[in-house]
Amino acid sequence: MSSGNAKIGQPAPQFKATAVVDGQGLFVIDDKGILRQITINDLPVGRSVDETLRLVQAFQHTDKYGEVCPAGWKPGSDTIVPDVQKSKEFFSKQ
Repeated sequence: MSSGNAKIGQPAPQFKATAVVDGQGLFVIDDKGILRQITINDLPVGRSVDETLRLVQAFQHTDKYGEVCPAGWKPGSDTIVPDVQKSKEFFSKQ
């Protein structure tokens, strides 16, 4: 967590680390260095490579076309155009 003056991997100043919890994390950082996704799982539950790839593809698509990728979106699926009327068209098909 950060309050703006802490770095990734360090608690923000107002938080005190009182316990260490084992887990596994995944961070998707784009080519501009912007953190786009954080996934943290407890050790007994694995992460999905397919879901990570889907997220990276969705971020790339939204960056390129300015459209919104709905939950579960995969390349070639319909996207949502960020416009009231066009988004209504998308949701009317659902």
